[in-house]
Amino acid sequence: MPDVPNVRLSDGVEIPQLGLGVFQVPPEDTQRTVEEALAVGYRHLDTAAAYRNERGVAAGIAASGVHRDEVFVTTKVWNTDQGFDATLAAFERSLENLDTGHVDLYLIHWPVPARDRYLDSWRALERIREEGGARSIGVSNFRVEDLERLSREAGQMPTVNQIELHPLLQQADLRAWHAAHGIATEAWSPLAQGEVLGDETLGTIAAHHSRTVAQVILRWHLQLGNVVIPKSVTPARIAENIDLFDFELSEDDLAAIARLDVGHRIGPDPGIFGAA
Repeated sequence: MPDVPNVRLSDGVEIPQLGLGVFQVPPEDTQRTVEEALAVGYRHLDTAAAYRNERGVAAGIAASGVHRDEVFVTTKVWNTDQGFDATLAAFERSLENLDTGHVDLYLIHWPVPARDRYLDSWRALERIREEGGARSIGVSNFRVEDLERLSREAGQMPTVNQIELHPLLQQADLRAWHAAHGIATEAWSPLAQGEVLGDETLGTIAAHHSRTVAQVILRWHLQLGNVVIPKSVTPARIAENIDLFDFELSEDDLAAIARLDVGHRIGPDPGIFGAA
């Protein structure tokens, strides 16, 4: 089994630095995918209410033979469930779907600033943590201005901000802000949904290390200190994506990858998403 390192969050909770994301994994495929991941050493699973596969995650854990307490489980509250009472109710539904008494990390999925409800949702997350429903609480897709408002009006920083992050969108300024304020950076869409797998620079680096381009990108994330959650439903790729701990990228490799940043988003703009 690979020895995946943990990242210690600001509240003392430890999160495995590499996990399996199940965004866009069909509900009917989720149990098998989770079983495959747990069998090859993953101990971190990232889902969300909006993915509609929390039940499959629960079934995969149950069928795997791995004890629930050995698996770090993240889920998220969706935009239409923002607000204090609505978030509390959404969390209870997620617990029921996940067949568990707690989650390890609960996130606000998007800030949706136009609706102006994320502060109320954050207060609900604080209640959930105080009552033992979530070991740690954080956010996803928050901008600096959203994080500053949380700090100013709620008096607390999230432990994690899960953001779109890959070689084409490296978010250096936001990552630096996280580091200065004790927030772990977690990368979703870490492989740019495949858009960079044919890149010549990455291909040259991969050939030098006798690795795949995907492995090079994931190793890059790890060396930056990001928590990273690649998604795959293919058993060989699930195994490949965790086989990252017996090679290291050089400073020259890291510098070459840094030059690939063009600010290209694959997902929505967090400033406007969910407003409609």
